[in-house]
Amino acid sequence: MSPYGSDRSPRRPMRRKLLQALTAGVVLATATGCSYTWKNFPRLGMPTPVTEEAPRILSLWQGSWAAALVTGILVWGLILWSVIFHRRSRTKVEVPPQTRYNMPIEALYTVVPLIIVSVLFYFTARDESKLLSLTPKPAHTINVIGFQWSWGFNYVENVDGDAATPKAGEVPKELSRIPDRFTKDFPAGAEGVYDKGIPGDRNPQTDNPGPTLWLPKGEKVRFILSSNDVIHSFWVVPFLFKQDVIPGHTNVFEVTPTEEGTFMGKCAELCGVDHSRMLFNVKVVSPEAYRAHLKELAEKGQTGFLPAGIKQTDPARNAETNKL
Repeated sequence: MSPYGSDRSPRRPMRRKLLQALTAGVVLATATGCSYTWKNFPRLGMPTPVTEEAPRILSLWQGSWAAALVTGILVWGLILWSVIFHRRSRTKVEVPPQTRYNMPIEALYTVVPLIIVSVLFYFTARDESKLLSLTPKPAHTINVIGFQWSWGFNYVENVDGDAATPKAGEVPKELSRIPDRFTKDFPAGAEGVYDKGIPGDRNPQTDNPGPTLWLPKGEKVRFILSSNDVIHSFWVVPFLFKQDVIPGHTNVFEVTPTEEGTFMGKCAELCGVDHSRMLFNVKVVSPEAYRAHLKELAEKGQTGFLPAGIKQTDPARNAETNKL
């Protein structure tokens, strides 16, 4: 008589429960993804890219997942193989042979991880170098300013069409905190306009919170990031890219928008008590609509620039002379 009060094996109820749990898990996983189509599956959770540069980031993301999946299958396979073929039987309770100081095995689990890390490092460094490369003369330059608790946007543009105002080579004092290697690429006659947000702003089309940054479709835009207080992080979600906004240091990157629409952006760095309210929107429009928006800002009196970051001494401002 079994101590469980029956002749049935005590393992059967456990196996049945395990099968039920696995079935419930599969049903739950598939039910939560009913609205998720196979068309979206290759992006592995990433949003649809909306810039020329974003597919490179998506490719790196997909490659990392593929490498992780292959590694996982290998590890899971070895674990299952050990569990199935090297489990202790009911009759044999002796300790199995122990393997120590096996040089081929030790070399394998040392060399293989090094190869994996080296390959991932190569592709990451290659793509990072490409994504942070700068063109000699971008079509547009926008100085993004992070501050507690919103964003300011300086459009460094020749709004009035007069290349003589301001004088060639003359940098407005509000932008003098930007390193010289970036100000030399400002367009001629860039008197500029600006827009400054507050956490209570709303986009009129989507009602999403935060100010709205306008960008032209199909034209290269250089972002110059500066902070007026603490470290922030400029993240436009469908750009698949973010970069820190650091006080006393200028980060720069370029993108070319490819899709019109209004997209969400946010601060991705814990910057204080109201960090969660540092939201903004990015509205990609036609080049004609973009220029019309700049003129609207000028007509509202929002000409000139917001102060671009905290004050720096000239040696600190131009300390980094290497090419990005």
